[in-house]
Amino acid sequence: MSEQGSWDIDAWLATAMGTASELLSEWGLKVLGAFAVLLLGWIVAKAFRGAAGKALRRTKIDATLVPFLSSIAYYLVLVVTLVAALGLVGIQTASVVAVLGAAGLAVGLALQGTLSHFASGVMLLYFRPIRVGDFVDIAGTAGTVSEVGLFATSLNTPDNVRIIVPNSSIWGQTIKNFNTNDTRRIDLVMGVDYGDDLATAAATMKRVIEEDERVLSEPAPVVAVDALADSSVNFVVRPWCKRQDYWQLRWDLTERMKKELEAAGCSIPFPQRDVHLHQVGG
Repeated sequence: MSEQGSWDIDAWLATAMGTASELLSEWGLKVLGAFAVLLLGWIVAKAFRGAAGKALRRTKIDATLVPFLSSIAYYLVLVVTLVAALGLVGIQTASVVAVLGAAGLAVGLALQGTLSHFASGVMLLYFRPIRVGDFVDIAGTAGTVSEVGLFATSLNTPDNVRIIVPNSSIWGQTIKNFNTNDTRRIDLVMGVDYGDDLATAAATMKRVIEEDERVLSEPAPVVAVDALADSSVNFVVRPWCKRQDYWQLRWDLTERMKKELEAAGCSIPFPQRDVHLHQVGG
């Protein structure tokens, strides 16, 4: 190799070494700093997820939400860490944040219906208006709650049909929960003939109520004339009972009152209509 060629290689190597040295001195510390921030952020995110999970478990929040909310906290810390690391190496973070915001908006618009179900599910799991095992009437469907999920709630109807109701249909509607209160009132309507003695009928129905141990003394039961209907005088019968006794007591009282009213000389009339005939002409 000639002396000129050797000098060219040496000059190129010297230039390359100088450039590398300048780049290392300018970017080396920034890259190392960014890497350190990422590593520290990852450690903090894991610790924050664990602490958030423990804090959430000590509250009354549903266990289904704990891993989800903990994961959200974890990824939020990672996103903040990534933005901070990019800022250390000289990248304009404002544009990164704008891109992330636009992407989040696009995803939100694409999943608008799904996110509505999810948001409603979070509210249902947090405020707990319904729980597994409750008999409820929601979105026009009555049944026993078998599962409250993040996107939908499952009900089993009394005839054992599984109904899946989207959570947004539940949270935005009236919820009837028949298991929340310990006591319920039974509302019966008993009709007797217009010719029957009303005092005897009322005394008979009160006796039937008082003889059943499942009827609560407080609140006091009510037996009163409610309406003069087309074919009968209607009494309202309103005893109170424990929630678990409601249906069986309702059925038993209906049967016993029918028998006891008839035994007391009262009658339960069928719907009837009087027809008057007029002779016209000769």
